[in-house]
Amino acid sequence: MQKLTHSDLYSLEEYARIRPEFRQKVMAHKKNRRLPIGPHATLYFEDALTMQYQIQEMLRIERIFEPEGIQEELDAYNPLIPDGSNWKATFMLEFPDEQERRAWLKKLLGIEKHVGLQVGDLPVIRPIADEDLEREDEEKTSSVHFLRFELTPEMVQAAQSGAPLRALINHPEYQHEVNPVPEDVRAALVKDLQTGVV
Repeated sequence: MQKLTHSDLYSLEEYARIRPEFRQKVMAHKKNRRLPIGPHATLYFEDALTMQYQIQEMLRIERIFEPEGIQEELDAYNPLIPDGSNWKATFMLEFPDEQERRAWLKKLLGIEKHVGLQVGDLPVIRPIADEDLEREDEEKTSSVHFLRFELTPEMVQAAQSGAPLRALINHPEYQHEVNPVPEDVRAALVKDLQTGVV
């Protein structure tokens, strides 16, 4: 999947004009890229469009229009766009009550290593987590993690051939699975995979 460049982005003025329609388009697109696993954990699978939206919003909020500043945002968010042989997701632990969240984040230390995706009967894919920076300490995990799921060529082929997808978390304190992953989400993820990846 292509990484974003300056030419893919709208100017601040242009974005202000088209933002309502663009936002609507992105929200509809994201619906098929959201996968709750149990009541408190959700994978939000990223791609070029979700990252373009993120960058446009950052440029808008921070009023960034200089090329260097725009490049910094591109450099920060481009790594979250899948490369054709992987899926990349923002993994969020969601607890509305702050005290409950604090208690759970202590209990869920290391949860990001217990997330898994499985294509058909092939081995479960465990993610490479938080390559950008360490997101937990010895006492608690973070409520947001960035995960990369690397697929073998066999997994890519199986997914493209219609194999079902299963998602799971098997942390001692939090065990849930989605089996199978809903078809609209599975189909969106298959589009992230390039044919003939070796």
